[in-house]
Amino acid sequence: MKFEGIYPPVITPHAADCTIDRDGFVAMIEHLIAAGVHGIIVGGTTGEYYAQTRDERVALMKLAREAIKGRLPLIVGTGAIRTEDCIAYGLAARENGADAILVNAPYYALPTQDELANHALAIDQEVDLPIMLYNYPGRTGTTMAAAFFDRVARNRNFAAIKESSGDINQLHMLARDYPQLTLLCGMDDQALEFFAWGARGWVCAGGNCLPEAHLALYEACVLEKDFDKGRRIMSALMPLMRVLEQGGKFVQCIKYGCTLAGLPAGPVRKPLEALSEAQESEMESVIATLKRALAEIAGEPGGRTDSRAALLEA
Repeated sequence: MKFEGIYPPVITPHAADCTIDRDGFVAMIEHLIAAGVHGIIVGGTTGEYYAQTRDERVALMKLAREAIKGRLPLIVGTGAIRTEDCIAYGLAARENGADAILVNAPYYALPTQDELANHALAIDQEVDLPIMLYNYPGRTGTTMAAAFFDRVARNRNFAAIKESSGDINQLHMLARDYPQLTLLCGMDDQALEFFAWGARGWVCAGGNCLPEAHLALYEACVLEKDFDKGRRIMSALMPLMRVLEQGGKFVQCIKYGCTLAGLPAGPVRKPLEALSEAQESEMESVIATLKRALAEIAGEPGGRTDSRAALLEA
């Protein structure tokens, strides 16, 4: 499986009482497919998997496959603390037609690099699906380092990595030393740097509410090789990236962005809490300014003038 393009980790819409809005979840998937994304991730952090029961997680895997109907690849997150639970989620993903799985370090446990490699290899041995690694030490407490990659990268199923450490040296190491792993941006405010270092795609939570903006940067940098245009698009995106990566309300901001776009979202589950009125106003202002800037870029000579440009103006 090739991991290239825009892969939003889809939100989980909720009703007012925080039960899962199944119709809203299907509507989100249809929205992403219509926007032109290249694959969909279910069970990621943005989907609030950590606040879901096992039955809910498995039900969403099944619902996603039924909604996608083979139109796009489905990647399913296996995140949990125990290796046995990660394997169980991986097997459920395979049984429900996933094309690949997302594997992160088990949070809170703080394994050594050898222990982490054994954990990932055990999942691979049992599940036998293409794997997108997910390095996010800010949430798991453990960094995937060279000793880990030296062991797992030789196995055929370890195909890609979503790199979210924020450490530019980690990006350089992966690009130079592990070319067999398709590099995917997982740190939104470093997307331009990732593409400059050869990343082939972007796992972007903001793709839920602004897929056309994220597609525009990907197309400029990866498909058109126009980094002058890419810098202009990234500059327009940066205020949003700062809010998402540095504002401390990541999932809430993504869901509010979906609400502003007329998409089903609903509240976040506890322990998270809703945005304040001031934070909502900031998101509204940032998104409105971003759309105006991107519409100007799209309307310039040589810019896109098709339906995506119209979306940017909406």
